[in-house]
Amino acid sequence: MRGVIFDLDGTLSDSIISIAYCANRALEKYGLSPFVTDRYKYFVGDGAATLIHRCVENQETDRSDLYEQVKAEYDRLFAVDCMYQVKPYPGIVELLQELKKRQIPIAVLSNKPHPNTLKVIHDLFGDDMFTIVQGQIPQIEKKPSPDGVLYIAEKLGIPAEQFLYVGDTNTDMQTGKNAGAFTVGVLWGFRDRKELEDNDADAIIETPMELLQYLDK
Repeated sequence: MRGVIFDLDGTLSDSIISIAYCANRALEKYGLSPFVTDRYKYFVGDGAATLIHRCVENQETDRSDLYEQVKAEYDRLFAVDCMYQVKPYPGIVELLQELKKRQIPIAVLSNKPHPNTLKVIHDLFGDDMFTIVQGQIPQIEKKPSPDGVLYIAEKLGIPAEQFLYVGDTNTDMQTGKNAGAFTVGVLWGFRDRKELEDNDADAIIETPMELLQYLDK
């Protein structure tokens, strides 16, 4: 393998508290019920619009009429507090440093809005760790579309099938598969082994440094 593409939330960054913090405040502003933080592990992964749809759809009564207001408030809050209690998962920094030492191109592909993705990466890892950082923009269809992987592959001049695609959800495994990459599911993120297996992960790892063994695939 000649390159590695990482998902962000649940793979590089432990960000579930920040997402729940902003979403719950947005819900409460419009009289809707908040959710416990762990519930958000199954609401996230498919972009902010889908996140808020799930929050509204899972209310006890139908309040879909409030979706636009809640989404706008979430966007406003998240622009300010996207780094609230966010931190890298244990072992991630060491893995990234080792990949850099081996001169392996590394990239980030997230369904988080692009400006927020850039901010998280800047604050957690600086501006020199990753070769490419790509969040959600209108020009690139969000995951599980392969568009983001293919865009990064083209920019780096490496065929998509020569990448490890690393993530923690069904969406990530589908994204990698759709692009022809070798998919690696991680167990420290938001979802469990069964979800990764059900979505045909090529490999599943429990700790970040285990990824290194797949570079020779």
